[in-house]
Amino acid sequence: MNPIENILEKFPLVILDGAMATELERHGCNLNDSLWSATILIENPELIKQVHTDYFKAGADCAITASYQATVEGFSRRGLSEAEALILIQKSVQIALKARDEFWGIPENRSNRPKPLVAGSVGPYGAFLADGSEYRGDYTLTEEELMNFHRPRMKALIDAGSDILACETIPCLMEARAIVRLLEEFPKTYAWISFSAKDGLHISDGTLVAECAEWLDKYDQVAAVGINCTQPQYISSLINKVHSHTVKPIIVYPNLGEQYDAVTKTWNGASSDETYGDSTLHWYECGARLIGGCCRTKPENITTISAWAR
Repeated sequence: MNPIENILEKFPLVILDGAMATELERHGCNLNDSLWSATILIENPELIKQVHTDYFKAGADCAITASYQATVEGFSRRGLSEAEALILIQKSVQIALKARDEFWGIPENRSNRPKPLVAGSVGPYGAFLADGSEYRGDYTLTEEELMNFHRPRMKALIDAGSDILACETIPCLMEARAIVRLLEEFPKTYAWISFSAKDGLHISDGTLVAECAEWLDKYDQVAAVGINCTQPQYISSLINKVHSHTVKPIIVYPNLGEQYDAVTKTWNGASSDETYGDSTLHWYECGARLIGGCCRTKPENITTISAWAR
């Protein structure tokens, strides 16, 4: 069964969590590393569990695992074997499942909300490169090579018990096509596909978001289509374009408004922290049915969604 459909049959909205890396940094972690938050799978997995729990308490119906930048190739650069890398990728799911089950085991946490999902994060090839190309999509790989890159992690996340895959920050339609073709190797698995976007019409590599939505609409294993890690100012327009080209649920979880500098690995510009709750309500009114936060968002931002959604 499609886990997103199961929730949306009974509830008006699936509330996603917010940023993992932002919270880990707030707890003192140094993530200036090519593995980003995946390095904490090695160094301090209990802290990842705490962040998941904090988001559940804030109202999240879904935990996205700390595997966005966790790949066999990335861990091998650290001297880990393929087997050790796959164990760490599966550990990201096990941590989230444990946090979810402990939270759901407390009866008072169950009122007026669905049992939260655990979404196995499948970051783009550009995230492994750690050079900002997940915001450009200027890959030199073929579709087959992208499938080979994503296959081991996807299998590990599925085998570990993910309820759904979060294929996120995808910058180009070719990578989405590779992922959808890979899903056919796992016929009982569902995934959402969310793109990074450069403006209100185009994903990062310049492809029209409407074209992406139209292409994905025909694939049953794609449970939702949308946008993440994009400036909030573009989200309403992007929802409208996606909405006119697919009947699938629309997912949005933008960043908090600042712009990321891939060279200095810093965030600059103004934040939309104070207006995030109002913005998310507007996105719901535009047609989004899965809403959360990406970079720079925190549990307080998820609480503002829960406040109007519940």
